Amino acid sequence: MSTCQPTQTVKPRSRIPLILSLLFIGGAYLLLILYHRQESIKTFSVVFCAIMFEAAPFMLLGSLIGGIIEAFVSRERLNRLIPAGRVLPIFIAAGLGLILPICECAIVPVVRRLCGKGLPPAAAIAYLLGGPAVNPLVAFSTALAYQWDWRIAGLRLLLGYTLAVGIALILQRLLSGKPVLLASITAHPAHNHSCSCCAHTHSHLESATSTSPARLFVRKLYAALTHASEDFLTAGHYLVIGAFIAALAQTYIDREFFTRFSSYPVLPTLLLIALAVLLNLCSETDAFIAASLRNLLPLSSQLAFMLTGPIFDLKLLLMYQQVFTRRTIIALALTILLSVFTVSSIIEMLERYC
Repeated sequence: MSTCQPTQTVKPRSRIPLILSLLFIGGAYLLLILYHRQESIKTFSVVFCAIMFEAAPFMLLGSLIGGIIEAFVSRERLNRLIPAGRVLPIFIAAGLGLILPICECAIVPVVRRLCGKGLPPAAAIAYLLGGPAVNPLVAFSTALAYQWDWRIAGLRLLLGYTLAVGIALILQRLLSGKPVLLASITAHPAHNHSCSCCAHTHSHLESATSTSPARLFVRKLYAALTHASEDFLTAGHYLVIGAFIAALAQTYIDREFFTRFSSYPVLPTLLLIALAVLLNLCSETDAFIAASLRNLLPLSSQLAFMLTGPIFDLKLLLMYQQVFTRRTIIALALTILLSVFTVSSIIEMLERYC
């Protein structure tokens, strides 16, 4: 595997997320101490812990696979999987997650590197959108979240693949002749690190080619575990927030409110699309949040939640700025949101009238 030697120093991580996490944990403990005898607190605690214990292993497994791919899979080898052409690379790239499962946090730096090596922008977008949504881990976690209903898992993968291909084809047409990638990517492909965890990880592989195979393997394994731990710790608090909100909704919001709300067309879909953008959940865990609402909101809105999160949220919006131009990001965001809304609306119509 070719090594990368980032020239930029990694900025120290802000302590604000850590402080907020500690305040959140302290407040939760205080809440349990003061109101532990109330039945609603007991219900909330059970629901919250159930979501966390079901979802956390998949987040950890996804982080480990992402770390292994980042350290052991050569980007040149991955790039050779994509043939030349305008349309065929898009269809292939959108399904690469089936053999190389990786979460949305880890895929952005991989795509950035591949773009620097000549991967067509449309194929890069297809892999960026399809990789986190169309992979075995997502299928398995979705089936588990929905009590082994593989129909929902299969429908999610099919729709995720269709959206990845469709959005990539649309943007290829809309942005034809316009700059899609940042100039720095093609001008300086060796500096394509977009997050601190990647820069930190690859620093352990410097001068690795001069070592023995055994030492090289150990260094790569250490790099994979370091990358996986960074991803897990970075995304873990988003899962906590999502589980907290889902537990609150199930415990304290009257189910009749959701029943009345779900009777209106479109509104549940818009609500869960916005929720997916705000929560920044990992694609291996968001199904547990969506499944917790299956008796409150229609399936179409749950699918909208699971289709939006892996391809567009606040975290990804920031990370996309390391790969694409501002024009591309705006077009990508609008196309994603409109496409998910359209697909979910069609499913809602089928639910209501078929």
